[in-house]
Amino acid sequence: MGSIKNKSTLACFLVAVFYISFSFGQVFKLDAGNSSLKVFGTSSLHDWHIQTDSYNGTVSFTSLEDFNLDKLQVNIVTETLKSGKKSMDKNTYKALKTDKFPKITFHLTQVKGVKSLGENRYIADTSGDLFISGTKRNISLQLKAEVNGNTIKLIGEKTFLMTDFNVDPPTALLGTITTGDEITIKFESIFKQ
Repeated sequence: MGSIKNKSTLACFLVAVFYISFSFGQVFKLDAGNSSLKVFGTSSLHDWHIQTDSYNGTVSFTSLEDFNLDKLQVNIVTETLKSGKKSMDKNTYKALKTDKFPKITFHLTQVKGVKSLGENRYIADTSGDLFISGTKRNISLQLKAEVNGNTIKLIGEKTFLMTDFNVDPPTALLGTITTGDEITIKFESIFKQ
């Protein structure tokens, strides 16, 4: 009798371990070395862009087979955004108040719909909270996704105004060079198990 009880307990334990392992198997971490995130804008002098090669995040699914997106979080240490010009970077960090708000973050809040394009490709219409310079805004974001084994690629872009996040567009040379209010973030993020 005790042997049967022990076997039953062992079976329950193995099922629980399998279930937990399977659940955690749906979590993917951002591979910064193979990902890119760029911010594009304009100024009275020329168009510009800044980029980071060092950001992190995770994405998880309740069912990867159906691309049932559960959670998505991305974190950018603001001072990893670089233009290749120290003066521009300095003005950017000042405008973003990086001394008080060192990170830009995005947290998924809703998946509005997912459309399969076939061959493990999807389009997901989502929304999430974007935090920039201490201000939170809920934004809509369309994600193009490709699933290849244990690798997921998320591609997207979003255009908005800096002033929507209480950021004054940077200026240079005593205000003679002004930055346009509108910026576009473009990313191609690779997540791996």
